[in-house]
Amino acid sequence: MNNFKNKFNNNKEKVVGEVKENIGKVTGNETLELKGKIKSTKADINKKLNKDSIENKIDDIKENVAKKINNLVDNNNKK
Repeated sequence: MNNFKNKFNNNKEKVVGEVKENIGKVTGNETLELKGKIKSTKADINKKLNKDSIENKIDDIKENVAKKINNLVDNNNKK
């Protein structure tokens, strides 16, 4: 669920940044345009970094270890 929340927030920031950038262009407000570009670029960087990737890998490792332990226990119980 946390991964979904992060993806949602990142996509939201990307859209908000693009909207601010376009409003800045239309109104001639260079500051707003720049803030929008920064927000949008930050969202792109966060997406590429995928901050949750380490947490996901750790969860995958835990799950694999648990499966192997369960298989060993099951095999020992059959003997």
